[in-house]
Amino acid sequence: MEEEKFKLLRRFQYTSEAIIYQGKLESQGVEVFLRDNNIVDSNPLYSNAVGGVKLFVKTEDYQKAEEILGEVSLYSVDDENQPIQCPKCSSNQIELITSIKDWKSFISYALFILTYVFPFGVKYKYKCNECKFEFN
Repeated sequence: MEEEKFKLLRRFQYTSEAIIYQGKLESQGVEVFLRDNNIVDSNPLYSNAVGGVKLFVKTEDYQKAEEILGEVSLYSVDDENQPIQCPKCSSNQIELITSIKDWKSFISYALFILTYVFPFGVKYKYKCNECKFEFN
């Protein structure tokens, strides 16, 4: 049986996310291959159906790629590149999320879906992955 030449490193919802990590890896000398990016680019709603955009590396570069991506923070940072802390539990596992909680943001989001115009009424908040607390 032939040895696998490529190994799946990460999956991403959108191509733009995968391209950021692709650039990081290629700047460190790791060759990267994207799969299903054209399907997701043609219709982003297909992303979940195909399992997202897949980022592959050569099997012999897998460990190096894991180390490189291990240095990249998966969570939100402030303007000084310091991790944002939750005001409730002091955790650093903070993500930026969109919040649709009132009629203005809901109508704005609905218009976005219909017209592909950026939803200006949608509010962005931070959410702690530990205690689920949302804050500005």
